Amino acid sequence: MTFDEIKSILKTKTVGIAGCGGLGSNCAVALARVGLGSLVIADYDVIVESNLNRQYYFQNQIGMLKVFALKQNLLMINPAIKVHAFDLRLCMSDTIEIFRNCDVIVEAFDKAEMKHMILDAVHTHLPDKYLVMGIGMAGWGDNELIHSRTSGKLVVCGDELNEIAEQNPPLAPRVGIVSNMQANAVMEILLGKNPYKNSAS
Repeated sequence: MTFDEIKSILKTKTVGIAGCGGLGSNCAVALARVGLGSLVIADYDVIVESNLNRQYYFQNQIGMLKVFALKQNLLMINPAIKVHAFDLRLCMSDTIEIFRNCDVIVEAFDKAEMKHMILDAVHTHLPDKYLVMGIGMAGWGDNELIHSRTSGKLVVCGDELNEIAEQNPPLAPRVGIVSNMQANAVMEILLGKNPYKNSAS
């Protein structure tokens, strides 16, 4: 499949991203670069300087709401992408309503309770939707622990071990790996498996 053929399929698809921090902003950028047609993004947070160690924002965007700064950045990368940005703290009812028409939903929260909320919302109320989650990306090193696993319509990316803490912060390399794994999982859901993955480069 050529890149033009990939883009011709992806331009008809919509992906929802819950959270616009390290996972969400970098996953969104990866999907914009490959020609996704539409993104639905939601977050209530404001960019601060400490976000810049791993999130796809810039110094001149400090103080902006993440959803609107991310929309700005995505349109600079791919002016054809449609970005529907929602400035709100997601609850179960909002999650169901906002992401109802998405082909795939990406979970990109920091807090465990929010991860549980979206898992419950999608599993209970949107059971036909794929959910791609990121769990375990704090710290550095241990590349061999990072993986993805699939169970039904749930895909989990990360090492599923290293939780974020003051002494184990989220940093650009591991967060970037997991967020791009999430984007790659989204592509596999939307395009099917790559038939050329075992070919010599």
